[in-house]
Amino acid sequence: MTHTVLVLTTLLVIAGCARDRPIVGTKGVDPAAYRQDLLECQSYAEEIGSGRRVAGGAVAGAVVGGAVGAAVGNSDTAKRGAGAGSVVGGARGAGRAQHEKEEVLRNCLRGRGYRVLN
Repeated sequence: MTHTVLVLTTLLVIAGCARDRPIVGTKGVDPAAYRQDLLECQSYAEEIGSGRRVAGGAVAGAVVGGAVGAAVGNSDTAKRGAGAGSVVGGARGAGRAQHEKEEVLRNCLRGRGYRVLN
């Protein structure tokens, strides 16, 4: 269980750091205004609950992994399956949260009139 918590914490930290800036067409754009808008839109994107997504994915993965492990083996197999499932589920949750943050950021910038290219 300690290993799972460590892996999930690492995934959460990685997801928090992996913020790619959107590519925005800068022709006719005031750089100072863009920086301010970007900071505001990033703060909106940070409202996405990564921790809840990672935890929810880990729990769901542990349940599925444990059930599969129990079906094909004994209690040790079920424990290993639950551990592996929690890591995979946590990673999926982190990926989904990061994707949603990127979408919020791009949509916010588009809403402010910027031409987002990616």
